[in-house]
Amino acid sequence: MSELDVRIDVLRVFCGPDGRHGNALGVVREGAEVPGEPARQELARQLGFSETVFVDDPDRGALEIYTPGVRLPFAGHPLVGAAWLLDLDVLHLPVGDVTARRDGEFSWITARAEWVPPRTLRQYASAAEVDALAVPEPGEWVYAWAWEDEATGRVRARGFPGRGDGIDEDEATGAAALLLTHHLNRPLHITQGQGSHLLTTPTTNNTIELGGRVARV
Repeated sequence: MSELDVRIDVLRVFCGPDGRHGNALGVVREGAEVPGEPARQELARQLGFSETVFVDDPDRGALEIYTPGVRLPFAGHPLVGAAWLLDLDVLHLPVGDVTARRDGEFSWITARAEWVPPRTLRQYASAAEVDALAVPEPGEWVYAWAWEDEATGRVRARGFPGRGDGIDEDEATGAAALLLTHHLNRPLHITQGQGSHLLTTPTTNNTIELGGRVARV
């Protein structure tokens, strides 16, 4: 199957204040046009985005998420982007229901850190150390972070999936931001990659709000 056979919306999720950067996301609104896991995996591989979403029921918000190499039960930036594009209040995933809302220029989802696939949170002494990191060898999923300003909750981060699937560094990683917020138990303003911005806030019932700006490519 070629990516030219279906309509694909391309978004950038977690853009900076200037509208630049953000993590690219492919959304196949008519998921029925790409039935079955093998075909979806192949299309996600061809597209080469860190994640691609296949929408099976746009009214209920039922969807599946794929990287170029694996299907994910949960991921942050695909859900923020899909909720924004489809204008939904709830997304239905195998792990549970994810609620969504908009607040001005920001789109938010509420989710649980326990839904996030394994990530290694690795703290560094300074933002400069994070900036200077080389891409590690494939193996574990590493979220490298340091305080830019601990008093105000500002964090510098970079994400290294380590899957060996062509995505050596993730520009903006909502799932890892949820894990870090759960670990620190405080609101965060994270600058990741080349200039993407992610906002998080712990809420009630052990859930976390994750938000940012979304733009269509």
